[in-house]
Amino acid sequence: MRALVRETALSPGDLIYPLFVRPGKGVRSPVGSMPGVFNLSVDEAVREADEVARLGLGGLLLFGLPETKDDQGTAAWEEDGIVQQALRALKQSEASKKLVLIADVCLCEYTRHGHCGVVVTSGEGLYAGFEVDNDSTLELLARTAVSQAKAGADVVAPSDMMDGRVAAIRRALDAAGLSQTPILSYASKFASAFYGPFREAADSAPQFGDRRTYQMDGANIREALREIDLDIEEGADMILMKPAMPYLDVVRAARDRFDVPIGAYQVSGEYSMLQAAFEKGWLDRDRAILESLVGLRRAGADFIVTYFAKEAARLLG
Repeated sequence: MRALVRETALSPGDLIYPLFVRPGKGVRSPVGSMPGVFNLSVDEAVREADEVARLGLGGLLLFGLPETKDDQGTAAWEEDGIVQQALRALKQSEASKKLVLIADVCLCEYTRHGHCGVVVTSGEGLYAGFEVDNDSTLELLARTAVSQAKAGADVVAPSDMMDGRVAAIRRALDAAGLSQTPILSYASKFASAFYGPFREAADSAPQFGDRRTYQMDGANIREALREIDLDIEEGADMILMKPAMPYLDVVRAARDRFDVPIGAYQVSGEYSMLQAAFEKGWLDRDRAILESLVGLRRAGADFIVTYFAKEAARLLG
């Protein structure tokens, strides 16, 4: 009877599984702060995708760990970049027929300094500082999105939080004959303490400063909705909230206000926090995983990016 009258449904097809892809062959390197998560070579990523497809998950979200980094993040848009290699390999696999391949569009994994755009310095001596140059970053993000779409990405997902990047990417995709490639915008991405383990997994921690100048203040919900509104006006087809659990009110407010598909990203810190509780025996693992995901669906998320995706699918199955 409980199942008969249940208001919120969760299925494997609602879940997106993140993959971290790195150079090499036969590489499956564990991420210390994220039990059960690995950095994978392309061949291992293809094997992982086969399992994900068998479990009935909705898709993959790809992040890249390049062989070399520079100040511009050049490896992000190179034709033989690590994500581009993975996308081409995945497109040739049987799994690609059942999965949506989403490519994260950002420069933080590819720059030496670990910031999401082009860094410029200002001032001297005690007053020396830095800032991310928003406008010069837009062209590089657009080049990255086009490169990924040409390599096989079904969806491109800008996560950098530069102003105007959705419009820049849309123009570049259209000019390249890729007008059918949708944009999943991280429209509401907050400056959060919950990203720590991801920065180990993606080797993307800032080498100086932080990202508060271009990620959102967690205290501001009206600003978040304004940012979402602007991205939709610029051409975003879908939006993504990040983090998820601390910002359920933002997910709910966005669901009530906007008629586009909405996703929530259960980020690395949320995952690792629960894993730590499981290891201590403080929480029932199976129940806590599903409860955390149902809560995101109930708040209004149409789909969820989560490192628990495979485990949740097995539980749901």
